[in-house]
Amino acid sequence: YRCLIQCHTGHAFLGEYYSTFIPTEDPSCPCGKPMQTQEHVIISCPMFESNQNILHTVSEDLIISNLLGMEKGIEALVELLNVTNAPQKMEWN
Repeated sequence: YRCLIQCHTGHAFLGEYYSTFIPTEDPSCPCGKPMQTQEHVIISCPMFESNQNILHTVSEDLIISNLLGMEKGIEALVELLNVTNAPQKMEWN
């Protein structure tokens, strides 16, 4: 559940966190988006698109507050985070 807590608090290995707390880190997403946010990674990043069906079973429109506000949404988000290893610090080449 560590990644879930990171998503909920916004203290995750994401560009939006880096831009505030570690400005020397690149805040862009490896997919090319200039600012990597939790919403981007969970909802629209093409790198995780093949796994977003996990969330669609709970919330068709993938609204983060809905996912974090329902037990089934939290379970689906945990499953997505486990499958994708997001948001964990990775070295992108």
